[in-house]
Amino acid sequence: MTERRGWSERQKDALVTGVVMLVAFGDSWVKAPNGLLTGQSTAVVASVSLLVSALLWWRRRAPGMVAAAIMVGYVIAFTPAALAVAMYTVGEHYRRNMRALVLFGAAGCLAGVLCLLAGAPGLDVRYTAFALALILGPLVVGYAVAIRRDLVTEAQGRAESIERERNLLIERAKVGERARIARELQDIVAHRVGNIVLTASALRIGQQAKDPALGDAAELIKGEGHQALEELREVLGVLTPGRKGDLDFSTAPQPDISQLGKLVDRAERHGHSVELRIDGHPETVPAQVQRAIHRIVQEGLSNVAKYAPGAQVEVLVDCRLDGVEVQVTNGPPTVNGDERPSPSGGNGLIGIGERVQLLDGTFSAGPYGGGYRLDAFIPHRGPDAVTAGPPAG
Repeated sequence: MTERRGWSERQKDALVTGVVMLVAFGDSWVKAPNGLLTGQSTAVVASVSLLVSALLWWRRRAPGMVAAAIMVGYVIAFTPAALAVAMYTVGEHYRRNMRALVLFGAAGCLAGVLCLLAGAPGLDVRYTAFALALILGPLVVGYAVAIRRDLVTEAQGRAESIERERNLLIERAKVGERARIARELQDIVAHRVGNIVLTASALRIGQQAKDPALGDAAELIKGEGHQALEELREVLGVLTPGRKGDLDFSTAPQPDISQLGKLVDRAERHGHSVELRIDGHPETVPAQVQRAIHRIVQEGLSNVAKYAPGAQVEVLVDCRLDGVEVQVTNGPPTVNGDERPSPSGGNGLIGIGERVQLLDGTFSAGPYGGGYRLDAFIPHRGPDAVTAGPPAG
Protein backbone atom coordinates (compact mmCIF):
# COMPACT_ATOMS: atom_id res chain seq x y z
CA MET A 1 0.00 0.00 0.00
CA THR A 2 1.46 3.34 -1.08
CA GLU A 3 1.74 5.95 1.66
CA ARG A 4 -0.01 9.20 0.86
CA ARG A 5 2.19 12.24 1.17
CA GLY A 6 0.87 15.63 2.22
CA TRP A 7 1.38 18.85 0.35
CA SER A 8 4.58 20.82 0.88
CA GLU A 9 4.54 24.41 2.10
CA ARG A 10 5.47 25.74 -1.35
CA GLN A 11 2.67 23.76 -2.97
CA LYS A 12 0.20 25.21 -0.49
CA ASP A 13 1.54 28.72 -1.16
CA ALA A 14 1.17 28.20 -4.89
CA LEU A 15 -2.43 27.04 -4.45
CA VAL A 16 -3.36 29.96 -2.16
CA THR A 17 -1.70 32.48 -4.45
CA GLY A 18 -3.45 31.08 -7.51
CA VAL A 19 -6.87 31.08 -5.86
CA VAL A 20 -6.46 34.65 -4.58
CA MET A 21 -5.36 35.84 -8.03
CA LEU A 22 -8.47 34.29 -9.57
CA VAL A 23 -10.68 35.91 -6.94
CA ALA A 24 -9.01 39.30 -7.45
CA PHE A 25 -9.37 39.05 -11.23
CA GLY A 26 -13.01 38.08 -11.02
CA ASP A 27 -13.79 40.73 -8.40
CA SER A 28 -12.41 43.40 -10.70
CA TRP A 29 -15.01 42.47 -13.34
CA VAL A 30 -18.14 41.94 -11.24
CA LYS A 31 -18.16 45.15 -9.17
CA ALA A 32 -16.97 48.68 -9.41
CA PRO A 33 -13.51 49.07 -7.88
CA ASN A 34 -12.63 51.26 -4.92
CA GLY A 35 -9.26 52.78 -4.19
CA LEU A 36 -7.14 55.16 -6.21
CA LEU A 37 -7.95 53.36 -9.48
CA THR A 38 -11.64 54.17 -9.20
CA GLY A 39 -12.83 55.24 -12.63
CA GLN A 40 -10.05 53.47 -14.49
CA SER A 41 -10.73 50.69 -16.99
CA THR A 42 -11.51 47.25 -15.64
CA ALA A 43 -8.50 45.78 -17.44
CA VAL A 44 -6.12 48.13 -15.61
CA VAL A 45 -7.72 47.39 -12.25
CA ALA A 46 -7.62 43.64 -12.92
CA SER A 47 -3.95 43.76 -13.95
CA VAL A 48 -2.94 45.66 -10.81
CA SER A 49 -5.00 43.30 -8.63
CA LEU A 50 -3.24 40.28 -10.15
CA LEU A 51 0.18 41.78 -9.49
CA VAL A 52 -0.72 42.62 -5.89
CA SER A 53 -2.11 39.11 -5.28
CA ALA A 54 1.01 37.51 -6.76
CA LEU A 55 3.01 38.95 -3.86
CA LEU A 56 1.50 36.25 -1.64
CA TRP A 57 4.00 33.77 -3.08
CA TRP A 58 6.64 35.34 -0.77
CA ARG A 59 4.38 35.68 2.29
CA ARG A 60 6.22 33.04 4.35
CA ARG A 61 9.70 34.37 3.56
CA ALA A 62 8.94 38.01 4.39
CA PRO A 63 5.45 38.24 5.93
CA GLY A 64 5.87 41.82 7.17
CA MET A 65 7.15 43.25 3.89
CA VAL A 66 4.54 41.38 1.84
CA ALA A 67 1.74 42.58 4.11
CA ALA A 68 2.94 46.21 3.84
CA ALA A 69 3.14 45.97 0.05
CA ILE A 70 -0.33 44.45 -0.19
CA MET A 71 -1.71 47.22 2.04
CA VAL A 72 -0.42 49.73 -0.50
CA GLY A 73 -1.93 47.68 -3.31
CA TYR A 74 -5.21 47.53 -1.39
CA VAL A 75 -5.36 51.32 -1.26
CA ILE A 76 -4.62 51.49 -5.00
CA ALA A 77 -6.84 48.75 -6.44
CA PHE A 78 -8.97 47.32 -3.57
CA THR A 79 -7.69 43.72 -3.17
CA PRO A 80 -9.55 42.42 -0.08
CA ALA A 81 -8.76 38.71 -0.59
CA ALA A 82 -5.00 39.33 -0.84
CA LEU A 83 -5.02 41.58 2.22
CA ALA A 84 -6.99 39.02 4.24
CA VAL A 85 -4.46 36.27 3.50
CA ALA A 86 -1.56 38.64 4.23
CA MET A 87 -3.07 39.63 7.60
CA TYR A 88 -3.61 35.96 8.48
CA THR A 89 0.05 35.27 7.76
CA VAL A 90 1.09 38.25 9.90
CA GLY A 91 -1.02 37.01 12.83
CA GLU A 92 0.52 33.54 12.47
CA HIS A 93 4.11 34.71 12.12
CA TYR A 94 4.16 37.45 14.78
CA ARG A 95 2.14 35.54 17.39
CA ARG A 96 4.90 36.09 19.95
CA ASN A 97 5.22 39.81 19.22
CA MET A 98 2.11 41.65 20.40
CA ARG A 99 3.55 45.05 19.52
CA ALA A 100 4.00 44.00 15.88
CA LEU A 101 0.45 42.61 15.78
CA VAL A 102 -1.00 45.90 17.06
CA LEU A 103 1.10 47.87 14.58
CA PHE A 104 0.01 45.78 11.59
CA GLY A 105 -3.59 45.83 12.77
CA ALA A 106 -3.58 49.64 12.94
CA ALA A 107 -1.85 49.91 9.55
CA GLY A 108 -4.42 47.57 8.02
CA CYS A 109 -7.32 49.60 9.40
CA LEU A 110 -5.71 52.79 8.03
CA ALA A 111 -5.32 51.15 4.60
CA GLY A 112 -8.99 50.14 4.68
CA VAL A 113 -10.18 53.66 5.52
CA LEU A 114 -7.94 55.22 2.84
CA CYS A 115 -9.24 52.76 0.25
CA LEU A 116 -12.84 53.68 1.04
CA LEU A 117 -12.11 57.42 1.01
CA ALA A 118 -10.32 57.12 -2.33
CA GLY A 119 -13.28 55.36 -3.94
CA ALA A 120 -16.16 57.44 -2.48
CA PRO A 121 -16.61 61.01 -1.22
CA GLY A 122 -17.67 59.84 2.24
CA LEU A 123 -17.53 56.86 4.56
CA ASP A 124 -20.43 54.45 4.75
CA VAL A 125 -20.68 52.83 8.18
CA ARG A 126 -21.61 49.41 6.85
CA TYR A 127 -18.84 49.34 4.25
CA THR A 128 -16.35 50.61 6.81
CA ALA A 129 -17.29 47.95 9.39
CA PHE A 130 -17.12 45.24 6.72
CA ALA A 131 -13.69 46.40 5.53
CA LEU A 132 -12.26 46.56 9.04
CA ALA A 133 -13.68 43.14 9.93
CA LEU A 134 -12.17 41.69 6.76
CA ILE A 135 -8.78 43.08 7.83
CA LEU A 136 -8.73 42.42 11.58
CA GLY A 137 -10.59 39.09 11.44
CA PRO A 138 -7.88 37.15 9.56
CA LEU A 139 -5.23 38.73 11.79
CA VAL A 140 -6.93 37.38 14.91
CA VAL A 141 -7.62 33.99 13.34
CA GLY A 142 -4.00 33.58 12.25
CA TYR A 143 -2.84 34.48 15.75
CA ALA A 144 -5.25 32.01 17.39
CA VAL A 145 -4.38 29.16 15.02
CA ALA A 146 -0.65 29.64 15.56
CA ILE A 147 -1.00 29.80 19.35
CA ARG A 148 -3.10 26.63 19.35
CA ARG A 149 -0.52 24.87 17.19
CA ASP A 150 2.24 25.90 19.58
CA LEU A 151 0.27 24.61 22.56
CA VAL A 152 -0.33 21.27 20.85
CA THR A 153 3.35 20.94 19.97
CA GLU A 154 4.37 21.86 23.50
CA ALA A 155 1.91 19.35 24.96
CA GLN A 156 3.21 16.62 22.67
CA GLY A 157 6.80 17.43 23.61
CA ARG A 158 5.90 17.38 27.30
CA ALA A 159 4.11 14.04 26.90
CA GLU A 160 7.13 12.57 25.11
CA SER A 161 9.41 13.89 27.84
CA ILE A 162 7.21 12.35 30.53
CA GLU A 163 7.20 9.06 28.62
CA ARG A 164 10.99 9.10 28.37
CA GLU A 165 11.31 9.85 32.09
CA ARG A 166 8.87 7.05 32.88
CA ASN A 167 10.83 4.58 30.77
CA LEU A 168 14.05 5.73 32.43
CA LEU A 169 12.55 5.18 35.88
CA ILE A 170 11.35 1.73 34.81
CA GLU A 171 14.82 0.85 33.53
CA ARG A 172 16.41 2.07 36.74
CA ALA A 173 13.95 0.02 38.75
CA LYS A 174 14.75 -3.04 36.62
CA VAL A 175 18.48 -2.51 37.13
CA GLY A 176 17.99 -2.17 40.87
CA GLU A 177 15.79 -5.26 41.02
CA ARG A 178 18.25 -7.19 38.88
CA ALA A 179 21.08 -6.22 41.22
CA ARG A 180 19.04 -7.25 44.27
CA ILE A 181 18.20 -10.61 42.71
CA ALA A 182 21.84 -11.09 41.75
CA ARG A 183 22.96 -10.48 45.31
CA GLU A 184 20.36 -12.86 46.69
CA LEU A 185 21.29 -15.44 44.07
CA GLN A 186 24.94 -15.21 44.96
CA ASP A 187 24.19 -15.59 48.66
CA ILE A 188 22.01 -18.65 48.08
CA VAL A 189 24.15 -20.42 45.51
CA ALA A 190 27.44 -19.49 47.16
CA HIS A 191 26.18 -20.97 50.42
CA ARG A 192 25.20 -24.24 48.76
CA VAL A 193 28.35 -24.55 46.65
CA GLY A 194 30.47 -23.58 49.63
CA ASN A 195 29.01 -26.47 51.57
CA ILE A 196 29.80 -28.80 48.67
CA VAL A 197 33.41 -27.58 48.58
CA LEU A 198 33.80 -28.06 52.33
CA THR A 199 32.29 -31.54 52.12
CA ALA A 200 34.58 -32.45 49.23
CA SER A 201 37.61 -31.19 51.18
CA ALA A 202 36.68 -33.28 54.20
CA LEU A 203 36.05 -36.32 51.98
CA ARG A 204 39.43 -35.90 50.27
CA ILE A 205 41.30 -35.67 53.57
CA GLY A 206 39.48 -38.62 55.06
CA GLN A 207 39.62 -40.96 52.05
CA GLN A 208 42.91 -40.05 50.33
CA ALA A 209 44.86 -42.76 52.12
CA LYS A 210 42.15 -45.42 51.92
CA ASP A 211 41.03 -44.89 48.34
CA PRO A 212 43.14 -42.60 46.10
CA ALA A 213 40.49 -42.64 43.34
CA LEU A 214 37.87 -41.39 45.75
CA GLY A 215 40.26 -38.72 46.96
CA ASP A 216 40.90 -37.59 43.39
CA ALA A 217 37.15 -37.41 42.77
CA ALA A 218 36.73 -35.27 45.88
CA GLU A 219 39.53 -33.00 44.68
CA LEU A 220 37.75 -32.67 41.32
CA ILE A 221 34.51 -31.73 43.07
CA LYS A 222 36.36 -29.15 45.13
CA GLY A 223 37.98 -27.62 42.03
CA GLU A 224 34.65 -27.49 40.22
CA GLY A 225 33.08 -25.78 43.22
CA HIS A 226 35.80 -23.15 43.39
CA GLN A 227 35.43 -22.43 39.68
CA ALA A 228 31.66 -22.17 40.06
CA LEU A 229 32.08 -19.59 42.83
CA GLU A 230 34.51 -17.57 40.71
CA GLU A 231 32.18 -17.57 37.70
CA LEU A 232 29.27 -16.64 39.95
CA ARG A 233 31.16 -13.62 41.26
CA GLU A 234 32.03 -12.66 37.67
CA VAL A 235 28.35 -12.78 36.62
CA LEU A 236 27.41 -10.78 39.69
CA GLY A 237 29.93 -8.12 38.65
CA VAL A 238 28.17 -7.83 35.28
CA LEU A 239 24.72 -7.57 36.85
CA THR A 240 25.81 -5.02 39.45
CA PRO A 241 28.19 -2.53 37.77
CA GLY A 242 30.55 -0.78 40.13
CA ARG A 243 30.52 -3.56 42.71
CA LYS A 244 33.93 -5.09 43.38
CA GLY A 245 33.87 -8.71 44.31
CA ASP A 246 36.53 -10.87 45.81
CA LEU A 247 38.19 -11.25 42.41
CA ASP A 248 39.99 -8.56 40.50
CA PHE A 249 38.56 -9.21 37.04
CA SER A 250 40.90 -6.72 35.40
CA THR A 251 43.87 -8.97 36.25
CA ALA A 252 42.18 -12.38 36.42
CA PRO A 253 43.14 -14.66 33.50
CA GLN A 254 40.55 -14.73 30.76
CA PRO A 255 39.53 -18.04 29.12
CA ASP A 256 41.05 -18.61 25.69
CA ILE A 257 41.93 -21.37 23.26
CA SER A 258 44.98 -22.37 25.28
CA GLN A 259 42.71 -23.48 28.12
CA LEU A 260 40.64 -25.88 26.02
CA GLY A 261 42.90 -28.70 27.19
CA LYS A 262 41.69 -28.20 30.74
CA LEU A 263 38.09 -28.52 29.58
CA VAL A 264 38.98 -31.75 27.79
CA ASP A 265 40.78 -33.15 30.87
CA ARG A 266 37.75 -32.36 33.01
CA ALA A 267 35.44 -34.07 30.53
CA GLU A 268 37.66 -37.16 30.45
CA ARG A 269 37.53 -37.34 34.22
CA HIS A 270 33.76 -37.54 33.84
CA GLY A 271 34.15 -40.67 31.73
CA HIS A 272 34.20 -39.27 28.21
CA SER A 273 36.71 -39.93 25.47
CA VAL A 274 37.44 -36.53 23.93
CA GLU A 275 39.51 -35.84 20.84
CA LEU A 276 40.65 -32.20 20.61
CA ARG A 277 42.02 -30.86 17.34
CA ILE A 278 43.18 -27.27 16.84
CA ASP A 279 44.17 -26.33 13.31
CA GLY A 280 45.75 -23.12 12.07
CA HIS A 281 47.24 -20.37 14.22
CA PRO A 282 45.10 -19.73 17.32
CA GLU A 283 47.52 -17.04 18.53
CA THR A 284 46.28 -14.75 15.75
CA VAL A 285 42.65 -14.98 16.90
CA PRO A 286 41.38 -11.86 18.75
CA ALA A 287 40.80 -12.16 22.49
CA GLN A 288 37.02 -11.76 22.37
CA VAL A 289 36.76 -14.51 19.75
CA GLN A 290 38.92 -16.82 21.87
CA ARG A 291 36.64 -16.24 24.85
CA ALA A 292 33.63 -17.12 22.72
CA ILE A 293 35.34 -20.32 21.49
CA HIS A 294 36.13 -21.35 25.05
CA ARG A 295 32.52 -20.75 26.05
CA ILE A 296 31.17 -22.77 23.09
CA VAL A 297 33.37 -25.77 23.87
CA GLN A 298 32.54 -25.50 27.57
CA GLU A 299 28.81 -25.49 26.87
CA GLY A 300 29.14 -28.39 24.41
CA LEU A 301 31.06 -30.58 26.88
CA SER A 302 28.66 -29.71 29.69
CA ASN A 303 25.69 -30.77 27.59
CA VAL A 304 27.44 -34.04 26.71
CA ALA A 305 28.00 -34.75 30.40
CA LYS A 306 24.32 -34.09 31.15
CA TYR A 307 22.59 -35.80 28.26
CA ALA A 308 25.08 -38.26 26.72
CA PRO A 309 27.18 -39.81 29.49
CA GLY A 310 30.11 -41.84 28.25
CA ALA A 311 29.75 -40.63 24.67
CA GLN A 312 32.67 -40.16 22.30
CA VAL A 313 33.34 -36.44 21.71
CA GLU A 314 35.23 -34.64 18.96
CA VAL A 315 36.20 -30.99 19.36
CA LEU A 316 37.47 -29.19 16.28
CA VAL A 317 38.78 -25.62 16.29
CA ASP A 318 39.80 -24.52 12.80
CA CYS A 319 41.55 -21.12 12.86
CA ARG A 320 41.37 -19.81 9.30
CA LEU A 321 42.32 -16.46 7.85
CA ASP A 322 38.69 -15.33 7.56
CA GLY A 323 37.50 -16.67 10.90
CA VAL A 324 37.27 -19.61 13.26
CA GLU A 325 35.02 -22.63 12.91
CA VAL A 326 34.18 -24.55 16.09
CA GLN A 327 32.52 -27.97 16.17
CA VAL A 328 31.64 -30.04 19.21
CA THR A 329 30.27 -33.42 18.09
CA ASN A 330 29.28 -36.30 20.32
CA GLY A 331 27.95 -39.75 19.65
CA PRO A 332 25.17 -41.54 21.51
CA PRO A 333 25.51 -42.20 25.25
CA THR A 334 27.26 -45.44 26.23
CA VAL A 335 26.30 -45.60 29.91
CA ASN A 336 23.08 -44.99 31.78
CA GLY A 337 22.85 -41.54 33.23
CA ASP A 338 21.20 -40.40 36.42
CA GLU A 339 17.45 -40.87 36.58
CA ARG A 340 17.21 -37.25 37.58
CA PRO A 341 19.67 -35.18 35.48
CA SER A 342 21.26 -32.02 36.77
CA PRO A 343 18.92 -29.02 36.67
CA SER A 344 19.56 -26.56 33.88
CA GLY A 345 18.32 -23.07 33.14
CA GLY A 346 17.78 -24.06 29.52
CA ASN A 347 19.46 -20.88 28.29
CA GLY A 348 22.96 -22.18 27.56
CA LEU A 349 22.54 -22.66 23.82
CA ILE A 350 20.49 -19.45 23.59
CA GLY A 351 23.31 -17.53 25.25
CA ILE A 352 25.88 -19.10 22.93
CA GLY A 353 23.81 -18.14 19.91
CA GLU A 354 23.48 -14.55 21.12
CA ARG A 355 27.22 -14.32 21.82
CA VAL A 356 28.10 -15.60 18.34
CA GLN A 357 25.55 -13.27 16.74
CA LEU A 358 27.10 -10.28 18.50
CA LEU A 359 30.38 -11.25 16.83
CA ASP A 360 28.64 -11.37 13.41
CA GLY A 361 28.96 -15.14 13.33
CA THR A 362 26.62 -18.07 12.73
CA PHE A 363 25.60 -20.81 15.14
CA SER A 364 23.61 -24.02 14.83
CA ALA A 365 22.90 -26.95 17.10
CA GLY A 366 20.99 -30.18 16.55
CA PRO A 367 21.03 -33.97 16.28
CA TYR A 368 23.86 -35.45 14.23
CA GLY A 369 24.54 -39.14 13.47
CA GLY A 370 22.78 -40.49 16.53
CA GLY A 371 24.38 -37.85 18.73
CA TYR A 372 24.52 -34.08 18.78
CA ARG A 373 26.63 -31.30 17.23
CA LEU A 374 27.32 -27.65 17.99
CA ASP A 375 28.62 -25.77 14.96
CA ALA A 376 29.71 -22.12 15.02
CA PHE A 377 31.67 -19.85 12.70
CA ILE A 378 33.00 -16.51 13.96
CA PRO A 379 34.64 -14.16 11.45
CA HIS A 380 37.51 -11.96 12.55
CA ARG A 381 40.07 -9.54 11.18
CA GLY A 382 43.16 -11.00 12.75
CA PRO A 383 45.11 -9.67 15.74
CA ASP A 384 44.14 -6.05 14.97
CA ALA A 385 40.43 -6.70 15.48
CA VAL A 386 38.46 -4.87 18.13
CA THR A 387 39.07 -6.45 21.53
CA ALA A 388 35.87 -5.33 23.25
CA GLY A 389 33.66 -8.38 23.25
CA PRO A 390 30.12 -9.01 24.38
CA PRO A 391 29.25 -9.43 28.01
CA ALA A 392 29.90 -12.72 29.66
CA GLY A 393 27.19 -15.23 28.92
